[in-house]
Amino acid sequence: MKENGGRLLDKIKRHYGRYIRSFFFLTIGAILAAYALEAFLIPNTILDGGVTGVSTILTKVTGVPLSFFILILNIPFVCVGYLNLGRGFLVRTVYSMLLFSVCLTLFNSFEPITDQMLLATVFGGALLGIGVGLVIHFGGCVDGTESVAIVISKKSPFSVGQVVLVFNLIIYTVAGLIFGFDRAMYSLLTYFITFRVIDFVSEGMEQAKAALIITDHGENLAAEIYKRLGRTVTFIQGNGLISGEKEVLYCVLTRIEIFELRHLVEEMDDSAFVTILEVSEIIGEHIKSTQKINTVQENVKN
Repeated sequence: MKENGGRLLDKIKRHYGRYIRSFFFLTIGAILAAYALEAFLIPNTILDGGVTGVSTILTKVTGVPLSFFILILNIPFVCVGYLNLGRGFLVRTVYSMLLFSVCLTLFNSFEPITDQMLLATVFGGALLGIGVGLVIHFGGCVDGTESVAIVISKKSPFSVGQVVLVFNLIIYTVAGLIFGFDRAMYSLLTYFITFRVIDFVSEGMEQAKAALIITDHGENLAAEIYKRLGRTVTFIQGNGLISGEKEVLYCVLTRIEIFELRHLVEEMDDSAFVTILEVSEIIGEHIKSTQKINTVQENVKN
């Protein structure tokens, strides 16, 4: 009895420890991202991509505060992310975006660090990448474009990175027509710097991840993964040297979904063993309608 109580207490401590740690780094990431925009990029009319880029254009044209447009324009994207990535993603994203918007307002009165375009591009892009990378790594989002890109990538042959790149190229073309194509080119350079830093901090945007999960509750865990993340899994029969027969689940997913997967597995089977692998290339289409998926769909409904 004492042993079970101790295990429950340890589980609660791990849960709240992870919760506090994730929100600490979400806070740091949102602050760094906001500072990069207001201290380096926006004063030099260098745009970030996504909703933030659109908001910057609208702010420059109308004079309305940037934080207002970021909050308003992100609402539909956050709703899409919630429907596809769950309540945990919604809570972390709303927190990150609200803090990001508040910090943009606070840092708006700060003096720009430099008016040298190249310095602003390099250091602003790098700092923005660190901030956004931390937010994404810990399961949040300050720009809803990527959550929609994930949904599009699931229903098309295009990757998340390709969808985001197309969005941003459209934004930078519009920016070039309004502010001059030199600003658009600096903005594009900033995007590539930010992209690479995010890749380093949050384990990659373009590259898919594969999860191997060794568990005693394969069917239930697979159904929950499909329900929350919309990802199917492959069942593999395993045999541990000491633990005996085990079910191994193989699942390919994106970087934003990694955090949700960790939380999901700990919640359902704290004795499960999980490894996250790099996926260098995916060949073939994702199977949409197999007997196994139909069975999982029935399990989820029940």
